[in-house]
Amino acid sequence: MRFSSTLIPATLARRYKRFLADVVLPSGEVMTVHVANPGAMTGLDRPFSRVWLSDSGNALRKYPHTWELVETDLGSGPEIVGVNTGQPHQLVADALEAGLIPELRNYPIIRREVKYGGERSRVDFLLDDPARRPCYLEVKNVHLMRKPRLAEFPDSVTIRGAKHLRELAGALTTGARAVLLFVIQISSAEHFAVARDIDPAYAAAFDRARALGVEMLAWRCKVTLDGIEIAAPVSIVDA
Repeated sequence: MRFSSTLIPATLARRYKRFLADVVLPSGEVMTVHVANPGAMTGLDRPFSRVWLSDSGNALRKYPHTWELVETDLGSGPEIVGVNTGQPHQLVADALEAGLIPELRNYPIIRREVKYGGERSRVDFLLDDPARRPCYLEVKNVHLMRKPRLAEFPDSVTIRGAKHLRELAGALTTGARAVLLFVIQISSAEHFAVARDIDPAYAAAFDRARALGVEMLAWRCKVTLDGIEIAAPVSIVDA
């Protein structure tokens, strides 16, 4: 996925109200931008960090610019990390179309945001093939790294995330496959783990779903100023 236009460099002044941040442009102008990230953003929202913004080009938006990338050091030297939690869905759509992920290849029908389960959820992707079981695919964005090369999820308590795990486990009872794909917007990631200390309830739901047969996958991205792409699988470990 290439960014639709050249990103705008800036310096982070502060993040506040979860979905807003003030940045300083090279001209010295201070601008408020949208933060498409409801999490804690641990290690990513330090004042004076170099950041990059996309411009929606929509003059009707109150905050037309969105914070996309940040330069930070997560233990392996400075690197660029993606912070927009909306990007992984398009990244996965591109990967599915290209047949990049072996476990999810060769489904001729791919639908997005399909209602399912008993808790009024919408699965991110439903993969269909008349010759085999349907596959319910949920995608989670990952940008937490507290130890070098070990990505973790979640970075804050996520009741919604636990609900998605229950729904995926429920899909198994219909004879379908259920897959949870963690998309890590950190190029240096080599392993993935559930952040059990941050949300024990989510960790318990993860363990239950995995034991019932929900398939867990984790892939890291290659993140550059030009774009982001899903690059390689990483191992899932117990931290």
